[in-house]
Amino acid sequence: MSSHSITWFEIAVTDLDRAQKFYETVLAITLRREQMYGAQMAVFPGDETSVTGCLQQGPMNQPANVGTTIYLSAGQQLDEALARVPNAGGRVSLAKTALPPGMGYFAHIVDTEGNRVGLHGI
Repeated sequence: MSSHSITWFEIAVTDLDRAQKFYETVLAITLRREQMYGAQMAVFPGDETSVTGCLQQGPMNQPANVGTTIYLSAGQQLDEALARVPNAGGRVSLAKTALPPGMGYFAHIVDTEGNRVGLHGI
């Protein structure tokens, strides 16, 4: 049993290549391609001690910018990640905002698929 409340996330996409390029560019990471149960996925890096997830293109998912928001870690690079969003084809929908002392900062972006996603930085 995981000690995390969240164990996995899926971000719905309609164009996996485009979405993968967007997230790899913005977060300066590499996603791993997989296929499972008829869905194409690009999996975010992580290990058994972290929460991770994927971009998923399949018949059960549609991108959305309303509803539940997931936050991806930008670590100490939040400003840099936000600066890369427009050139990667997305837009910043909520600028960097301070959280209570000691909790860092957050922002919202809209990706190339139309999903609203949060970024968290320290």
